[in-house]
Parts: sequence; C-alpha cells; structure tokens
Amino acid sequence: MKNLKLFLTASLLVSLAGCKKEAKTIDNKNDSLMVKKDSIIVPELYKEYYGIYMGDFAGREMITPEIGEEYEGDVYKRIALKINRITKDSVYGQSIVEGNQRPFRGVFNEAAKSFILDEPGNDKTDGRFEVKLNNDSLTGTWNAFNKTAVKAPSKKLKLIKKEFVYNPNFMLSPDNDLIDWENPKNFVEKYTDEETGKTETYTASKNRIASDAVFNINASKQKLTEKDLKNLRKLDMEIIKNSVFARHGYSFKKATYRNFFEQTDWYIPVSDNVDNDLSALEKQNVALLNRFIKYAEDKYDSFGR
Repeated sequence: MKNLKLFLTASLLVSLAGCKKEAKTIDNKNDSLMVKKDSIIVPELYKEYYGIYMGDFAGREMITPEIGEEYEGDVYKRIALKINRITKDSVYGQSIVEGNQRPFRGVFNEAAKSFILDEPGNDKTDGRFEVKLNNDSLTGTWNAFNKTAVKAPSKKLKLIKKEFVYNPNFMLSPDNDLIDWENPKNFVEKYTDEETGKTETYTASKNRIASDAVFNINASKQKLTEKDLKNLRKLDMEIIKNSVFARHGYSFKKATYRNFFEQTDWYIPVSDNVDNDLSALEKQNVALLNRFIKYAEDKYDSFGR
C-alpha cells in the first residue's frame, strides 16, 4: 500500500511538471496571440493621409533692421508636420520648425477633413494646430499656448505633402545663394581722403561666402582626399559636409545650414539624428572634412540685403 501511494504521488508530480512545461511552450509559440488577447488592439485609419507636409509658417513679428526703426512685418519660416498614426480617437505625429521637433497628439474630423493637433505644452514654443486637408495640402493656423512667450503667437500654415527620399545625387543648385547671412563679422577698412590725402578708417560688416566648389564635390558619392580639400574655404567644407546630413533628412538647428538647404526642393527634415544612416564612405568623408574644417579659413565680402 505504501509503494502504491509513492507511485501515485510521483506520477502526479511528473504530470504537473509536464503540464507546466507544455503550457510554457504554448505561451512562447503563441506570444503574439497572448499579447493581442491581453492588450487592446487599436486599428489604424486613413493611412493615405500619413506622411510629411511641408511649407510656409508665417506670422507677424516686430522686425529690427540694421538701419532704421523697428517695424511690424511678416516673417516666413519653414515647417514640417509629420502625421504618423491615425486612430478613431487620436492622431499622433510631430512638428519640425528650425530644427526643433515637438510631438503632437490630436483628433481628426472625417466630415470636415480637419485636424486639431496639440503639442505637449511644456515648452514655450508649443501650441495648437488647426488645419484642414484638401487633397495633398494642409492649410490652417497655429496658436501658441503661451502668447507672451513667443514673438508671433499666431501663425498661418500652407503645406504640401512631400515624400522623403534619400538620394546621394542631391546637390545645391548654382541658383542657390551661397552667403552665410547669420554670422556677419566687422572689419576695419582703410581709405585715403582725396581732398586731404589722409588715411582714414571705417568699420565694415562682411559675411562669409562659399565658392562654386559646393556644386562639384559630393561627399556622398566620391572618396575625398586631402588634395580635394586643401584649397577650399571653411564654409565650402561645412556645406559639403552638411550636404551629407541634409540628404538623410537631418533637421538642422543652426540657421546657417538650414538656410542653404531650405533653398532646395529636395531637403525634407525628418530626424535630429541620422548618424546611423550614413554609409561607410560618407562617414569617412565627414571625418576627413572635420579635420580640415578645424583649421580652414573663410572668405568674407560685403553684401546688401
């Protein structure tokens, strides 16, 4: 009788262990099913509206010119709205202005084909977008939550849907402005007064200017050498280097670079970190350019604006 009890007890333990092992195996094999069963799956809608919408972001601000009195005028910036996901109750995405990326969440009104999209509100530049969809365009307004914290608390938007594509052939156009307007530098100049014959001095504000080399050197396609770079201006090399990042959709915070690439029709900012997207060739060229940029000099000239 004692042996029978021991046999039954052992059998029961083996059976329970087998059930546990089997249950664990089933859970592992059907992990995705278990997740779906235990969590709420929210279906995505209107995927045809997903994407990047780019265009003008315009508001009235007080403008202080170098010469003359301050006045109120329209200031135009570039903005990108990325719509990443739409469900029955929510819309998710992000806004990108001047290299500043902010997430937003809102709602979509199917009948009116319109969005109300709110940025988080924990940054002074956050606000609400109210935009209407018309085919591949978005138009509407943005209003700051904190109207005293920004220069233009209300702005208008006029955006067109764009598709980001990486293309190593993208270059600046010869029609593009190659002047760095963001970093003027004062120089003391001399001149001779024709009447008195005396040498006089005056202060002139000048801006950096790039050369035509930026139209010919492509750091995404050709392996650069020291010979290629040794006679280039500092701004030349900065543009050649940052063209690599612009092709991958890097969102520039520095206005100098942003101004150059926003002149093109191919530059679409999509990320604040594209380091992992660079090819081995691009990484090598960027490293070489960084070495030369450190010691390069610039050419300055006087320009009206």
